[in-house]
Amino acid sequence: MSGKVKLYALSTCIHCKNTKELLDEKKIDYDCVYVDLLKGEERNKVLNEVKELNPRLSFPTLVIGDKCIIGFKKDDIENALKEL
Repeated sequence: MSGKVKLYALSTCIHCKNTKELLDEKKIDYDCVYVDLLKGEERNKVLNEVKELNPRLSFPTLVIGDKCIIGFKKDDIENALKEL
């Protein structure tokens, strides 16, 4: 399942923390990128990835399979995880 779930987060964001905790609780294998901790070209590259998924650049931006969920929406996240 690795690579099917990716979380773009900010290290200081409570909604990002809640999303991460939900994924951990469900024992989901996922990649997490703390965008605010990146620097230089790597940061620009990741910001462009997020902007393609979520033009408003708000966090968390969670990609589950082919779905993109913006913000901590527990029901939406759980439903998307069932479809993996």
